[in-house]
Amino acid sequence: MDEAQRDTGTGTGPHAGTGADAGRPGRAADAGTGRNDPYGAGEVPPLAGFTVGVTAARRARELGALLERRGAQVMYAPALRIVPLADDSELLSATRDLLARLPDVVVATTGIGFRGWIEAAEGWGLGEELLDRLARVELLARGPKVRGAIRAAGLTERWSPASESMAEVLDRLLADGVRGQRIAVQLHGEPLPGFVEALRAAGAEVVGVPVYRWLPPEDLGPVDRLLDALTGHGLDAVTFTSAPAASSLLRRAAERGMRDVVVTALGREVPAACVGPVTALPLQAYDIPTLQPERFRIGPLVQLLCRELPGRARRLPVAGRRLEIRGRAVLVDGALRPVPPAGMALLRALARRPGWVVSRADLLRALPGAGRDEHAVETAMARLRTAMGDPKLIHTVVKRGYRLALDPRADTDRYAGA
Repeated sequence: MDEAQRDTGTGTGPHAGTGADAGRPGRAADAGTGRNDPYGAGEVPPLAGFTVGVTAARRARELGALLERRGAQVMYAPALRIVPLADDSELLSATRDLLARLPDVVVATTGIGFRGWIEAAEGWGLGEELLDRLARVELLARGPKVRGAIRAAGLTERWSPASESMAEVLDRLLADGVRGQRIAVQLHGEPLPGFVEALRAAGAEVVGVPVYRWLPPEDLGPVDRLLDALTGHGLDAVTFTSAPAASSLLRRAAERGMRDVVVTALGREVPAACVGPVTALPLQAYDIPTLQPERFRIGPLVQLLCRELPGRARRLPVAGRRLEIRGRAVLVDGALRPVPPAGMALLRALARRPGWVVSRADLLRALPGAGRDEHAVETAMARLRTAMGDPKLIHTVVKRGYRLALDPRADTDRYAGA
């Protein structure tokens, strides 16, 4: 037997085999302060020990940098790519149509899209004419970014919703009445769900302005790796900053025959953090719950994750210490201890029934790709104990398995079956 700590009992309850060391703090010299600790107690960033997926195409590095500064490990997997339509006949046709028949209202949805439209028109020699027409209509801006693009073009928006939501834009238009009006809507990659249909049902003529398209990424490798991590306990959250990115990820999952398992993972284990309600729509169509910040910006999105992920971490009183289990690390009395993937798989299995004995056979099934050799459990367990810095946190129950050394005074009903 090469484990650092063995119990003498053979029971299966949460305190089976409790010996003289049970409930007492371990005295490992490096616990909380050794070279394996990237942060000391009290200095751990909120996202340290968590892995977050980034599906954005634009501003992915900006979002990733914000996450990394707060301690997260980031997995980049652009779920789409933006293809400008400066030479696209569809955009040119829509622009000429609007110049020939002036609309009553123009709804601008994205800054990059509005700028792209003006730049394309300038390339066709229609820039001044388009700006002149837009200055004479009711121009609505979905949010501050597109508002900035409108003003940079020398125009002024008539109104912009405080919520930055297309739903509020729709409510305003319907409240004012749109019957008989001609409304141009700058599309952002794919149709706006329900928006155009509601306007047409209310009697408006709607003209779509397709400024750019979203297409699948040329390299699907990062997306496939993210999907594998999402379904294999390798991610703690996935961020979405556009509805097309969410649609594209689900579409790729369907192509690989794993959409159901991805939907299940996002619904139960891995929170989907969306920058706003429009972005969340493709996920909500599959009843996937989403996290959304009050302000639809990547900064508040990161702040939301800084609150949510630590709040979801398992916290247990073990061997006189405070144990917090994160995605790829544990906090022992507030000090971060990185744990190898195999060790995390064992720790999660033990934490499902803290204090109760988990057999080697069950732990072997929890190990990814371990085969049938139970020696793999002993090897991974030894490394887990080393990583955690205190071998007394996990007890060996002779001939039965292992258990977390849950403190005798802990409320076992609170943790059992979690």
